[in-house]
Amino acid sequence: MPEPLLSVENLQVSFETRAGVVRAVDGLTFSVGEKEVVGIVGESGSGKSVSMYSMLGLLRETNVTIEGSVKFQGREILGLGDDQMQSIRGKDIAMVFQDPMTALTPVYSVGWQIAEQIRAHGTENKQQAHARAIELLAEVGIPDPARRVNQFPHEFSGGMRQRVVIAMALSCNPKLLIADEPTTALDVTTQAQILELMGKLQDTYGSSIVLITHDMGVISEMADRIVVMYAGRPAEMGSRVDVIRTPQHPYTWGLMGAVPRLESKKSRLVTIPGNAVSPLDVPEGCAFAPRCDHRMDICSTRPAMRGTEHQDACWLDGVQKVTFRSERHSA
Repeated sequence: MPEPLLSVENLQVSFETRAGVVRAVDGLTFSVGEKEVVGIVGESGSGKSVSMYSMLGLLRETNVTIEGSVKFQGREILGLGDDQMQSIRGKDIAMVFQDPMTALTPVYSVGWQIAEQIRAHGTENKQQAHARAIELLAEVGIPDPARRVNQFPHEFSGGMRQRVVIAMALSCNPKLLIADEPTTALDVTTQAQILELMGKLQDTYGSSIVLITHDMGVISEMADRIVVMYAGRPAEMGSRVDVIRTPQHPYTWGLMGAVPRLESKKSRLVTIPGNAVSPLDVPEGCAFAPRCDHRMDICSTRPAMRGTEHQDACWLDGVQKVTFRSERHSA
């Protein structure tokens, strides 16, 4: 098997707070291959964004503890200094941040901001970087890019700002693109356009993508493999086909049940009972047990990820999973 582009092993991220230690990420392991799209899905607070920030060295506060291993192209990058990470961030690994409204600096034109990144990581002069910025705006579908390159973020709509952020992220042809909720706060039509755009740009640049979202519908459109997270822990992972068609973890069943289906005659969606567990009060055993309809005594012990290509962290056996999943689907 070829070496993965990105390999994450037992990533642990915790924060010291006045209320106690918050373990935001607890034992995350996954990999990303060349030209592969890996979707990380889960509710808000499940540790999706924090795991990516920690990998990129963006968590520098003194109350943060990061452990584990993150290898990019076989090189350990977790714990690298600012200068070393600066040569990787933006050039080899780029990120599309969650909120396009705040991801751009309001006092500089969008073209200046794109050109700045190009010049920081390349040999282009100011004129060449400006010309490249115009090309990138055209590639992401912004009309009249030669004029709009000199405009400021407040002159763009939310969807157009997201396109600018994507153009900036792709300006140095990164090998890995991390997209953190790239369709948040966008209308449904614009969401579809952004997802289509990312797919086309991946074909053009050949980048691998880590797509962070809480939307199973988005994941089912783009991802090759899926990692489901809950309370900072991986709950299930596998190929898109396996996770979508035969989900193994009750939490994944809940996420799938919250997706509207055109063919369904139900008037209400199936919801996950209870509230997301507090990061200060995660159970020692299965983190999802307090909300699970199928919890057992053994759930007081934390389950490990089991399986090979399709893995999950649940104590239910194979027959029970098939039975309960079928009952939920037919209910």
